[in-house]
Amino acid sequence: MTSIGILGSGRVATALAAKLASTGHEVTVGSRNPADTAVRWTGPTVRHRDHAQTARHASIVINATPGDTTLQRIATLRGELDGKILVDVSNATVRGADGLPGGLCYPNSSLAEHLQQALPATRVVKTLNTMLFTVMTDPHSLTTPPTAFLSGDDEDAKAAVGRLLVDLGWRPEWIEDLGDITTARATESLVLLVPHLFRRHGPKPFALTVAR
Repeated sequence: MTSIGILGSGRVATALAAKLASTGHEVTVGSRNPADTAVRWTGPTVRHRDHAQTARHASIVINATPGDTTLQRIATLRGELDGKILVDVSNATVRGADGLPGGLCYPNSSLAEHLQQALPATRVVKTLNTMLFTVMTDPHSLTTPPTAFLSGDDEDAKAAVGRLLVDLGWRPEWIEDLGDITTARATESLVLLVPHLFRRHGPKPFALTVAR
């Protein structure tokens, strides 16, 4: 069992918290209004705390906050995140008029790189940002095996995150370690495909994959 803190209370955070708690992990959901989040919670038993408390008491922290404001939110938690693994599953995008991603907040870089620079004592790992949120916790729902990419500078941290992915239902052969944190630029840029997929097919479950 691992102590996991999830920052955010939206659909992504809810799905991850429910699945990880159901597999036996000790999960805390961090939000700006934990009392309100607790009232709405209908899944397996989890704790509800504010962001700082959640980060302080977890060994692995998952960022599921909106990517365009993540850096401002997470940078205030530098002390709480020292020595921790921070798993970033978000995409930092500029919203178009239709509400879909219209561009990248960090062209020629990535949110993951900015997080690692802002949190030098934290081990940042980027993953699960190339799919609809439902696939994160149910990869077997797709007819074609999806790929979960890993980017990060710390090999032990990536190995730990890989084990969490297995708990979420990912088979080891579906997990692709791309290398250091700069490789997150590639996976974060893939979010620009999403508006076109949604306009053609609607918000159906999807994931990017490497076919061999």
